[in-house]
Amino acid sequence: MQDRVVIITGASSGIGAATAREMAPLGAKLVLAARSENQLRALAQPLDTETLVVKTDVTQKGDVLNLVEQTIERFGRVDVMFANAGIYTYGDMAAGDPNDWAHLMDVNVNGVFRCAHAVLPHMKQQQSGDILVTSSISGLMDEKWEHVYSASKNAVQTFVHTLRRHVIDDGIRVGAIAPGSVASSRWEETDPARLSENGRGRLTAQDVARAVVFMLSQPRHVTIRDLV
Repeated sequence: MQDRVVIITGASSGIGAATAREMAPLGAKLVLAARSENQLRALAQPLDTETLVVKTDVTQKGDVLNLVEQTIERFGRVDVMFANAGIYTYGDMAAGDPNDWAHLMDVNVNGVFRCAHAVLPHMKQQQSGDILVTSSISGLMDEKWEHVYSASKNAVQTFVHTLRRHVIDDGIRVGAIAPGSVASSRWEETDPARLSENGRGRLTAQDVARAVVFMLSQPRHVTIRDLV
């Protein structure tokens, strides 16, 4: 990861923040993107590497283009786009709100499209790069209460598989990481003492971050399309 320029969306918390902390000691140059600029600056301050903070809403095309433009202006290239920003919903379909579903699809699916679209011209010019997307186990198996969320992650999986074949001749790798349940404030379970119930451990954000680094650290001729 030494000197590789890595954009992380959804970097203000969870998997995104953990990935930034995991990559910083390895020498990566980090571009931290999320809607909460204050949280991004708090994350960046103790990291022992060069960082750029860019307030970004992945539902806004202009924000995503600005994110990539600022990255190129600062570092001259972009080696990794980690399209990690996402939101979650679950529950009874009949009681749900279609407006909430539309917003979820805009973040989880269209946000990934926008991130890939923004970096591809630069990666094609470089003839190298990695696009990595945070998917979910829900994108590979049908979860009873996650109708729309599962649909969004199924869409992400299909996009990764097709885009990978589309850009392989440009030296660009595309992959998805699909964790199961990850302990976070979403589940109100971040205390290590509560991370295991009935003998079944729950992943931490750091576990996923280490897997992200593993995927990106492979030799250029090795592509990990999916890590589940």
